Amino acid sequence: MDLSLFLSIIIGNIFINNFILFKFLGLCPFIGVSKKTGPALSMGVAVIFVMTLSSIITWCIYHFLLLPFNIEFLRTISFILVIASSVQLAEMVILKTNPTLYRVLGVYLPLITTNCAVLGVTVLNVNMFFKGGYAPSASFLYTVLQGFCAGLGFLLAMLLMSGIRERLQLQDAPESLKGIPAAFIIASLMSLAFMGFSGFKF
Repeated sequence: MDLSLFLSIIIGNIFINNFILFKFLGLCPFIGVSKKTGPALSMGVAVIFVMTLSSIITWCIYHFLLLPFNIEFLRTISFILVIASSVQLAEMVILKTNPTLYRVLGVYLPLITTNCAVLGVTVLNVNMFFKGGYAPSASFLYTVLQGFCAGLGFLLAMLLMSGIRERLQLQDAPESLKGIPAAFIIASLMSLAFMGFSGFKF
């Protein structure tokens, strides 16, 4: 088990290779749910749950089913089915425990199914931690850690964005910049700021 690889996965997925601010994946819920901190926090937690659970299940499917039977070409479709099932589970849990939050999240909760960031992390796990058709030692731990930390990076971006947008609502901004235009400008500036972390070396 490589400690430096553990650290690079944690810091890399949260700060350096943030799925929203560096890879520009998952912009739909990022823009749509980041108007208020409460819904942004809930969406971020839901994405962490889905990313982590999907990483675990897709690793098992790829390792125990797709590779042994030489059907790796079914990777994308099987991963999408796993993500859709995970989102349905998260949706049922939120509906049962907090109906108000379920209504606030609205259409963006089912949209996690089509959130390319979730599919991106599962595909990245396979590409990074399966070498030559087999899983090296500790690849399962690396996969789970990467899924969880990618979700944390998503949550961090959501909270930063929602905090800035809440403050902007109190300002007298030009009408042409309110809403989506301001959101894209903020996202661009945040992305530029996060590029400063790319200088980290391990």
